[in-house]
Amino acid sequence: MRPDSRFLNLPKDFWAHVRLISQEAGYTVRGEGRIKAPSADEIERVMNKLSLSSDHISSADQEVTAFGNLLLKYFDYRADVLHGCVESLLMNAEDANGLFQKLRKQLKPKCPIPMNKQKGRKRTPAFFTGIINMLIESNADGLACDYDPRKLTTVTQRGVPVRTLAKDFFQNFLFFS
Repeated sequence: MRPDSRFLNLPKDFWAHVRLISQEAGYTVRGEGRIKAPSADEIERVMNKLSLSSDHISSADQEVTAFGNLLLKYFDYRADVLHGCVESLLMNAEDANGLFQKLRKQLKPKCPIPMNKQKGRKRTPAFFTGIINMLIESNADGLACDYDPRKLTTVTQRGVPVRTLAKDFFQNFLFFS
């Protein structure tokens, strides 16, 4: 799959907005099993809830700015790609369990393996998070790691998000002593 040229080489503050808005608005439409593409009104509500400026997204008369339009187009694009291209490539529970068990046997992890939120017979390890935790631990070279980050880290400047850091391998490690 080729990247969409509209979203190449965008500044980091654009991606800070995408991550922050996604985290606060939610990634999916509850009960519908589809990826959310937030509306301009929803984006403005998110920014207001976080006490951040939305003037650069829509003007006082509710006209969406060029930056706001780019955000809306990206959210629509992401939802379409995830439904149209990615969804069919995802693992089902049986496949995820198979990989999880294989890695658990091979790596013999000491890291936490969280459980899913199900009850009774459906309660199992959270396969995806467990797989990631095991892979991080096996490559961490003994460095300390927070295996359960709850929120993305966002840096703001003058009330506007400029960076939102993803929960990736390097961020989970404590590099400061």
